Amino acid sequence: MRKFLFIFTNLDQLSSIDAHKKKISSKHQIKKKGGPNAKTLSFIRKIQDARREAEEKAKEEQRLQEEEKEKLERLEQERLRLEAEHREKMKQQEKQIIQQKRQESLNPTRKQRNKCQHTLSQIGATSIETSTHHVSQLATSNTGKSNKKGILYDNRRKINKTSSNTSIQSVAVSIESKNNVSVEKSNNATDYWELNSEEAKVNSEIIQNLTKIEDNNNDHVIQADTHLTTNHESSETKLIDNDEYEHNQSLSSMERVRHHLERYHQLCESHRSVEVLRAPVICVLGHVDAGKTKTLDNLRQTHVQDHEAGGITQQIGATNVPLETIYKRTKVCRKMISREGDFVVPGLLIIDTPGHETFKNLRSRGSSLCDLAILVVDIMHGLAPQTIESIQLLTKRQTPFIIALNKIDLLYDWKSNNEENIELVIQKQSQITKNHFEKRCNDIICQFAEQYLNVALYYKNSDPNEFYSMVPISAISGDGMGSLIALIIEKCQTALTKRLTYTDELQAAVMEVKSNDSHGTTIDIILVNGFLSVGDKIIIAGQEGPIVTQIRKILIPESNQELRVTNQYQTNEKVKGARGIKILATDLEKSMAGLPLFVARQTDEIDYFKNEIETILKTTLNSIQLKEKGVYVQASTLGSLEGFLQLLKTSNIPYAGINIGPVHRKDVIRASVQLEKDVQFATILAFDVKIEKDAQEYANAIGVKIFRHDEIYRLRDMFISYQEQIKRHNQEQHRHLAIFPCKLKILPQYVFNKRDPIVCGVLVEDGCIKLGTPICVPSKDCINLGKVVSIEMNHQSLDTARKGSEVCIKIASTTSETSTMYGRHFDKDDILMSKISRESIDVLKAYFREEMKSKDWELIIELKKIFNII
Repeated sequence: MRKFLFIFTNLDQLSSIDAHKKKISSKHQIKKKGGPNAKTLSFIRKIQDARREAEEKAKEEQRLQEEEKEKLERLEQERLRLEAEHREKMKQQEKQIIQQKRQESLNPTRKQRNKCQHTLSQIGATSIETSTHHVSQLATSNTGKSNKKGILYDNRRKINKTSSNTSIQSVAVSIESKNNVSVEKSNNATDYWELNSEEAKVNSEIIQNLTKIEDNNNDHVIQADTHLTTNHESSETKLIDNDEYEHNQSLSSMERVRHHLERYHQLCESHRSVEVLRAPVICVLGHVDAGKTKTLDNLRQTHVQDHEAGGITQQIGATNVPLETIYKRTKVCRKMISREGDFVVPGLLIIDTPGHETFKNLRSRGSSLCDLAILVVDIMHGLAPQTIESIQLLTKRQTPFIIALNKIDLLYDWKSNNEENIELVIQKQSQITKNHFEKRCNDIICQFAEQYLNVALYYKNSDPNEFYSMVPISAISGDGMGSLIALIIEKCQTALTKRLTYTDELQAAVMEVKSNDSHGTTIDIILVNGFLSVGDKIIIAGQEGPIVTQIRKILIPESNQELRVTNQYQTNEKVKGARGIKILATDLEKSMAGLPLFVARQTDEIDYFKNEIETILKTTLNSIQLKEKGVYVQASTLGSLEGFLQLLKTSNIPYAGINIGPVHRKDVIRASVQLEKDVQFATILAFDVKIEKDAQEYANAIGVKIFRHDEIYRLRDMFISYQEQIKRHNQEQHRHLAIFPCKLKILPQYVFNKRDPIVCGVLVEDGCIKLGTPICVPSKDCINLGKVVSIEMNHQSLDTARKGSEVCIKIASTTSETSTMYGRHFDKDDILMSKISRESIDVLKAYFREEMKSKDWELIIELKKIFNII
């Protein structure tokens, strides 16, 4: 019984286990049914395929890149191999040339032997015996073994102690003995290339001395003997130098000078040292009226702007600022300088450049000279067009600059204090003033960001390499001027040290040509690097070609004085860069400003530098496109000329001729060519130059007008007024010939008189009707009705009526023939038109073009077809 119970119990357990397994399998089936469908699986497979393709593509690209890299490496290796082979080939050729020259030097000519014999004939017999003994010593030492080289050296040292006559004799006799051996070609003589290297060097020394004896006098013979006593290494070096000298002699004069200047440039660059700095050239840029010159006036405590034409800087001026002024102006902000007031730079050279857009070229010349720029921005107006142009110019030339936020004294309730650091001055302002200042600064920061530049106030600038510093200043009250100068010094003594290292290589430019009673004609120079001395031969650009002259005197303006306006100078014999100086020399009357100055240290450099100046000037002038009809422009400097031409171009004033310097008779002759083309362009615009008396008299005689002014805009306006005057005169003369086109429709309800004079109302359908316009009816065989003698609208008389106007006109007949009648000869359906002619069209083109509109010219074309006008 128990067995059966046990079996049943096991059966129950087995059935429960089977039921549990079925539940689990059913759950698995449910999970399988709830999995992703076929669409999802297809999408997953597509993603996997795309990923696999992308991986394969990436591997393929990587493989191609590696192959390309290997190919480039192979090409580079091949290039290096070819270069190495080329260098080796050149070395072999040089060695062959040197060996050939040495071989040739062993066989002196008959002329050389005769000269040696002539030298020997002038020497006493006793000296000859002494020199013969000396030659025998040399021969013994040369034919000895290598272990006797010390004896040769000792003997040569002993020979150096003998008298100069003995040295001359020894050289001459040794040369003669060598010549005899070469001429006879004895079988016992040893060939030059069979000697060891040391013996060859000694023999080469003797041959070199032979050449020097042939070309020089007896003094050079002594020099030759001195060279003979030098060591073997120096003799070999001199042989190579002689080869290089002969190579230079084979070059042209220009190539030799160029080669020499390149070597001099490399030498000067190798001698640069951060321990010797020059004064940095500071360039002031910005928009017109931003306060550039006022800022410099505050720095110098001068009033230069009061003397400028129109208060606008039109020439580049330079100011030398000494350390004394820097010490004085930075006493309240020495902590801004990392060395606590330890100034390394010897001073500052500040250049004031014009700010108007027409002086773009002057700004280009100024920024090409400067090491650091001050960009003056009006804090009340932000970035102006010329300010943006200056930013582009500086970033293009990679010139570092500091931003001066000028006119902070115009902020609301600003309290000035120029005895403190500007940061402290701002902190002491009222909250309203601070808010106004922050608002203006944020606006300017956003404007700079639009130009892709990061800027920040200098006391908030944690990364000067990433952000340009802004210094708030007031050119009127002097607030912030000390901080500005201190920041300039800090920038120059840290980031610009390498750039400011002094070099003897000359870098100078002629900025202005002046003439006064005390000094005559002088030139103002910006000397950036190098030195100039009294007596130097300089080459500068001239109106009739390069000018070669000699410096008679060098004048330096007093400290903190503008080079353009000061009358007090100090005289120096020599001056080093960087400085603004004035040079006195002869033949400067026709010199030109705006081009570099060169100094010829050697005679053959004169032609080279003359050619350089001619090339620069021709390139500049040829880039100016002249018109066939236009004015003749004369300016004092190249930069002023280009600036004036830019202004004329924007004013639509063509120019047919240009020149630099005073107006001469030849300039009037060139301008008179326009008398045959257009009288209004027979004009000379002289900007800041003198007019010669004979030139003015000749111009008055032939009818050429000359306008002169020191302010560029007034000169432009003078010519425009002259143009208007000529235009009014021509219009008055040709008014009766001018027929403006018009198309009229008769208003039948307003016909007041049908016979001469016809009075009727008309609608101006096209063109314009004026008093005196002849009217005809093209549809009736061009019947002439007469001329318009009056025009009225709303009982008011008019001179002109344009398209769309309804006016009443009176047409009076101009002939004695039977007058036409409205209703009989023409009616309301006929269109009235102005009777134009070829002559009237030409008059409109010449003198009334501005009164014509584009629609009027279209009507002219239509009327030409109707009246068969060619």
